Amino acid sequence: MELYFDPVPLLGDTHESFRGQWVDRKWLNVPGPFYGADTDNCATGRLHAPGLVLYEGEYYTEYVYRQPRTTEELRQLVDAAEAEVFSGYGCNGDEYWTPVAVREWWRDRGRIREYLADRREAWVADDEKSGQGMAAAARDYAAYLDGELAAHLRIYLFWLDERRSPTLTDRLPEL
Repeated sequence: MELYFDPVPLLGDTHESFRGQWVDRKWLNVPGPFYGADTDNCATGRLHAPGLVLYEGEYYTEYVYRQPRTTEELRQLVDAAEAEVFSGYGCNGDEYWTPVAVREWWRDRGRIREYLADRREAWVADDEKSGQGMAAAARDYAAYLDGELAAHLRIYLFWLDERRSPTLTDRLPEL
């Protein structure tokens, strides 16, 4: 069993759906190959990838709050990217994330937790209109920040350094 799921080689022709630029990525994206950048405000991402995508602010720009860990989740994220009219998703995060950058993002996660808490009431109101489950997704993101994300990021740090999945006997880097 691979500890790190490397989804990028599986993209094939769908790679063209990811034209987002790293410089435009949203600060709320979790480290990994995929990110929401200069996306539209049509709120279609959660329709396709509800366990991976959430919206920023009142304009519903999309970001990836959980990287895909299976081929099914990858398919969902590809569907979200294909539905995004500005082609604002990116898949080249591995070219930009460094261990230092991942650790800086991790140290600043309290800012994300605060953002999620501040938006809670607005998402509850939005859910009454849209039914997209944004409040639940925000709770999921907050729980992920406080739970298994640390382990996922340590595996990602190993992958960034070694460009291979760690084995059960490999020592994972610290965050």
